[in-house]
Order: sequence, then C-alpha cells, then structure tokens
Amino acid sequence: MWLNTLLLALRSIRRNLLRSFLTILGIVIGVSAVITMVTLGNGATLAVQNQIASLGTNLLQVRPGQRLGPGSGSAPAFKDADADAIAQQIGGIQAVAPEGRTGGTVVAAGRNWTTSIIGSTNAWLETGNWQVRLGRAFRPEELRAGAAVCLIGATLQRELFGGQDPLGQLLRVKAFACEVIGVLASKGQGAFGNDQDDVVLLPLATLQRRVTGSTRVQTLLVSMQDGSDPERVKASLRELLRERRKLAETDEDNFNILDTRQLADTLSGTTKVMTMLLGAVAAVSLLVGGIGIMNIMLVSVTERTREIGLRLAIGALEREVLLQFLIEAVVLAALGGVIGIVLATAASLLLAQLMQVPYVFSPGVNLLSFVFSAGIGVLFGYFPARRAARMDPIEALRHE
Repeated sequence: MWLNTLLLALRSIRRNLLRSFLTILGIVIGVSAVITMVTLGNGATLAVQNQIASLGTNLLQVRPGQRLGPGSGSAPAFKDADADAIAQQIGGIQAVAPEGRTGGTVVAAGRNWTTSIIGSTNAWLETGNWQVRLGRAFRPEELRAGAAVCLIGATLQRELFGGQDPLGQLLRVKAFACEVIGVLASKGQGAFGNDQDDVVLLPLATLQRRVTGSTRVQTLLVSMQDGSDPERVKASLRELLRERRKLAETDEDNFNILDTRQLADTLSGTTKVMTMLLGAVAAVSLLVGGIGIMNIMLVSVTERTREIGLRLAIGALEREVLLQFLIEAVVLAALGGVIGIVLATAASLLLAQLMQVPYVFSPGVNLLSFVFSAGIGVLFGYFPARRAARMDPIEALRHE
C-alpha cells in the first residue's frame, strides 16, 4: 500500500510539473536562505576568532587610561622597567613586551610608504605569535644600544622592495636610516580591519631616541602561559601596576587591561546572535512556502474531487486517501528541501570566497533544514489531505 500510494503521489506531481515547481519554490528559497545565512555566520565567527587569535596567545594588553579610546591620553605612560617587573614578579607569565608606536613615512629603493612604526623587544614577536620569515631577530646588544636595525612586515616588503631581497638594504625612517635585518611572516587582516603586515619593528630604544624623542611606552603586551589562571594573573598584574604607579586604595585605576580571549568571546557571541537572527528571519520564508503547499493541495483536492469520489466508491479507505495526499505534500516539501540544500551549498561557497571568510559546513544545519521542510509538508498538507479523505463519495461523483 505504501509503495502504491507513493507512486500515485509521484504520478500526480509529474502531471503538473510547472505547478509543482512553483509550489516548492517557497520551500527552496527558505531552506537555501536559512542554510546560507547560518553557514556564512559560522564562517564569520570563525574568521573573527582566527583574527583575534592572531593578536597573540593568552594575551593581555595593558594601556594607560581608565578606558580605551579618547580620554585616556592624560594618564601617565608606562616605563621600560614596568615590563621587567611584571616578568619577574608575577607567576604564569610567558613573555612581556613594552611597545611604543607611532606612524610615519618610510623610504627605500626610491619608493615611499606610510606605515606603522613600532618599537619593542624580541618578546614582541613572542607575544604576538610572529615568525621571522627571512633574516633574524634583534641581538641583545642591538636592543641595549638602540642600533639602527629593523624588521619589516610582508606588506612593506611588497610595496617598497617588490621582488628584491630586502635583507641588508637601508630603510629611511623619518630622519635616520636603518638596516633591514628581517622580514616577518604574513598575518593578514587584523580583528579590526587593519593590515597587520604593514609595520616596521625597531628596537624600543631606537624608536625612543631617534623617532619619537620620548621614553613613553603606550602598551604592555603580556602573554600568559598555557594553563595559567587568567583572573589570578590579571589580579596580580593590577595590584603590581597600582603599586608601581603609586595609587592609593581610594584611587581608581589609571590603566586598563584588555583580555583578548574575552574580546574574542564577545565578538564571537555577537556574530552568533546575528547569525541566529538572520536564520530566524530566513526561516519565515519556510512558513510562507508551507502555506503555498497547503493552498496548491487544496486546489488539487478540488480539481480531483471526482477521482477521490471514484476511489472511495470502489472501496478505498479514508486513511489511504489521506495518506496519498499527505505523501504528495511531503514529497513536494522534501524535494524543495533537497534543491534548497544544493543551492545553499553553491551559494555559500561562492559568498564565502567573495567575503573572504572560511566555509564551514554544518551537517546539523543541513539535516535540520531538510527535516523541517519535510515537517512543513506534513503540517500544511494534513488539512487538505483530511478534507479529501472525508469526502462523501456520492457528492464527490456528482461534482462538476
């Protein structure tokens, strides 16, 4: 009975191919929209997590001021000795890098480029998960003496030196020239849309003496060891800095500590909420598609009234007629779900490439969308099927 009922349903669908296709169009659009939105949202979440991770592993960024952004410039800057004190007095610390930063135009090989100029130590490479692709890092004597040497990012290498080997060449940074001793491995776009490879790294003493003329250290980068308690480390760090900055118990902190893991969780949570919202909005079209199926099934029942009456008159049971029309609705919805999954996969691959986010295949979302589309067929096909099954055979045979 099940096989015969399925064949009858498929034969009825095949008789009206165009109408059947238009009927499932709402389901196709709904399923493809939901899967595409969720897939791209998951890809965006993963991209944000990767970009935050590129800032450094278990990284704390300590800056002057009670908050980030405007209004923090009046707080006193840090000193080189603060970084040494943190490394020596706080447990669970892997590396501490003092960072001075400014912007300016650099010149090399007859070309100029405006970039970020950073002064720090070799610990800066460790805290930021940087690798030296060509050349070497700073030597201890170069750091102490403030030597005229530098490392450059991949963007700077491309814009200033093209295909030439930059090692050993001179790079003029504002008023002095430094020797390029290394090229950093590319890290790409940062979490806030900045180009992380557009950078020149100098010894901190070199930046302070020859570029800024100031001993200000704007940021302390603190990398925690794996397995350390972030809250304990942050509490110890806060206590030590308050002591070194001579703050009384009633004074508020004049510095802020940013935990990149918390930032990653916050941004990931935001993208997940947006993904759920967009998926919910797209799912509305599934309901619209279900209403379309119910509408067409009601029309089909009306068109086939005499056929239904004839089947009932020669002995077909009500449940058999109910099952036939219910299977028609489920087949239509399930077919729309399959087509929607195929279209969503193609659209997700294309849009992920255009948006430059990872493509994250989610079997659960695809399976749930298919089951939901089939469920739509059951839900919205039941009423027309029930109406067909409860027809009076005599009245149905009299129908014109």
